[in-house]
Amino acid sequence: MSFHSMWAELLPVGRSSASGGYRRYAWTGADADCRAWFRQQAEARGLAYEVDRNGNQWAWLGDPAEGDAVVTGSHLDSVPDGGAFDGPLGVVSAFAALDELRGRGARLTRPLGIVNFGDEEGARFGLACVGSRLTAGALTVEQAHRLTDGDGITLPQAMEAAGYDPDAIGPDPERLGRIGAFVELHVEQGRALDLSGDRIGIASAIWPHGRWRFDFRGEANHAGTTRLADRRDPMLSYAETVLAARREAELAGAVATFGKIGVEPNGVNAIPFLVRGWLDSRAADQATLDTVVTGIEKAAREYAAAHGVDLGVERESFTPVVEFDHALRDELARILGTDTELRVPVLGTGAGHDAGILSGRVPTAMLFVRNPTGVSHSPAEYAAEDDCVAGVSALADVLEGLACT
Repeated sequence: MSFHSMWAELLPVGRSSASGGYRRYAWTGADADCRAWFRQQAEARGLAYEVDRNGNQWAWLGDPAEGDAVVTGSHLDSVPDGGAFDGPLGVVSAFAALDELRGRGARLTRPLGIVNFGDEEGARFGLACVGSRLTAGALTVEQAHRLTDGDGITLPQAMEAAGYDPDAIGPDPERLGRIGAFVELHVEQGRALDLSGDRIGIASAIWPHGRWRFDFRGEANHAGTTRLADRRDPMLSYAETVLAARREAELAGAVATFGKIGVEPNGVNAIPFLVRGWLDSRAADQATLDTVVTGIEKAAREYAAAHGVDLGVERESFTPVVEFDHALRDELARILGTDTELRVPVLGTGAGHDAGILSGRVPTAMLFVRNPTGVSHSPAEYAAEDDCVAGVSALADVLEGLACT
């Protein structure tokens, strides 16, 4: 099956007719449809299919028990109204690259695996990379069991409703011990390749990044009868903090975003008593990130005090800087560099990935495919088909260089 036909088959799954974006949330019907698609692709190719204790899907050519396996893949879930490419491009390309290897008559000397990691985006339970975090031991069973979605459904309840055993989740060192290299192909979430004129890039590192929850608590009151001077309106403090985040990020050359908000009681004619905002901030190094987040929190506390509002700040997740395995990264550059017409720059990224989570346990690397607009986490996310096909060929070259020598 060609890249084009696989892509066309997956494209409608979980797509919103209203926004044109995707709502493939963990352990929902759309997620089940994506998982069924993955299994069909594996079985159609005669691959050994399995689901691990954390709900991640695997397809194997060769026996992974032999160890030193080469694995590729990504994820199939999405952010709310996300784009088609973030995650699925890596999974579809993995199957297409295997097909290309078979077409070349390549003979494997190491087991080859394709993986779909569960709940990478964290859209439902608020924590990114749940499947890979659990597998790597970066998320404890107790922490995972406390994860809850917006409707109050816990992760264990959602898994059980989808037909999976939540009591089985946890670290999987034996599985990771079988992997000698993990290479994730992903659409670039930025414009570096477009600006340089290159189709394919190699990742150098993932910026340190985290999520912080800001709870502004004031006093609910009538919007029409309460004097401005008498108000304890948490929305004012929140709004000023959003602007402060932009200023702090600009000064430091970093990024900071308040992209999610909860308001109570959320009435048009009521002053809220609670405004809860989630900050996402990322920077090229730890010191810069600390400076930005500290500056934002300092400003928020000053604004809250000025309006008689209480403020609580809690860090909900954090990932330090991830330097991808230098030897593996250099090997990818060597393999792809044999094609003198393909220039493959090395670039950093501010986006988190399953490859980053696994990097502390197994050698990992990433390939990026050009994104002409730089837009991601949006229905406008895009990569040209010829660039996608170039990505498949590059991935096939890498897999052949790693698993067939």
